[in-house]
Amino acid sequence: MTSQIKPEPARHTVFLVDDHPLVREWLTQLIQRENDLTVCGEAEDTHEALAKIEASNPDIVIADISLKSTHGLELVKDLQARRPALPVLVLSMHDESLYAERVLRAGARGYITKQEATKKILLAIRQVMAGQIYISEKMAARMVHKMVVGRAQDQKSPIERLTDRELEVFQLIGRGQGTRRIAAELHLGIKTVESYRARIKEKLKLEDGTQLLQQAIQWVHSLQDR
Repeated sequence: MTSQIKPEPARHTVFLVDDHPLVREWLTQLIQRENDLTVCGEAEDTHEALAKIEASNPDIVIADISLKSTHGLELVKDLQARRPALPVLVLSMHDESLYAERVLRAGARGYITKQEATKKILLAIRQVMAGQIYISEKMAARMVHKMVVGRAQDQKSPIERLTDRELEVFQLIGRGQGTRRIAAELHLGIKTVESYRARIKEKLKLEDGTQLLQQAIQWVHSLQDR
């Protein structure tokens, strides 16, 4: 009798979007060890990602929030508009209390911090691909509390009150970019950026542009130190 060789099970394809080559390399090595997963492509910014995702047709996208050209939230929104059935898992160094709800509202199916990713990234990938939402237990408890208690009683930090676009502008200010550069990067008018700056100052109770710049720089540095 001739023995039949069983075909290998089909692997689910994963596309990586992160502006750090070492992170992409680490994720690739981790994923390629699995029998049911394989990396089908990678990109470092939104423009490149959208083109390559269209060509490679992955089963899931893992994307960072901080990308070179645009904010990761915009990538999530673009993918939701173009391919609403494609699951997106956000992997980021940023505090999930600030971003988890934002990315879920934008259309992502999960959020995991890079601090916990080594132990839980594969679980998160499989959970999202199974049609479920992945967030930490702590974040899930917080969201349930918000539903039960109500938004009016939920204690938000001032930065959490910023809209997605205001948060983008705030982050770019913290990176030292002026109004014209921010307008060019976000494809907005200069007056529009100035309006965002004014609303940010109002929400954060800041008196002038100097205080805005100082607080934005401190916030960006705090993210980098985590």
